[in-house]
Amino acid sequence: MHPITSEYAYLSQMVPHHQEAITAARQLQRSERAEMRRLGQAIVTTQTAEVGKMRGWLEQWYRQSPAPSASQSTMPGLSGLSGDQLGKTFLQHMIPHHMMAIMMSQQLLRGDQVQHSEVADFARTVRDDQWAEVRTMRRYLLQWFGEQRMPCTPHVPGMPDMPGMPGMAPGPRIPGAPDRPTPTGT
Repeated sequence: MHPITSEYAYLSQMVPHHQEAITAARQLQRSERAEMRRLGQAIVTTQTAEVGKMRGWLEQWYRQSPAPSASQSTMPGLSGLSGDQLGKTFLQHMIPHHMMAIMMSQQLLRGDQVQHSEVADFARTVRDDQWAEVRTMRRYLLQWFGEQRMPCTPHVPGMPDMPGMPGMAPGPRIPGAPDRPTPTGT
């Protein structure tokens, strides 16, 4: 992931990022856990709609710019996994994947890069919704697999630490896990 230096950069990087999450989340249809199937379906439904929205904005506002292209993958192939191995691997990799989207959204909102209020609202929604999913996924890792540590999160140059997010009830505290991100531009 490259630092977010413009609204176009945010949208063009978020499209393939979301597509990667959709591909991975579809694998959860095979999960033995109803909670994981529901989580997977929620990610597929939400992020598919968001990809459509972002593609529309890119076409409307940035038609002359290069189309989004796949970035370096952060999700492993899950098709050969099953049972708890599928669920645990998904959670261990989707948490940092979501954290990257949260950080990308924060970079856009903290900078003076938003050109359209719709994109600012969208970035806030991505940040807040994915943080809620991170809390759920952390809870699943702890409850089902005894995972006490947070899977590593990506380092994004120029991205400050993300302390507390007001208005969100805290999830179970996992030692070594980062605090919630701070809203910006709200």
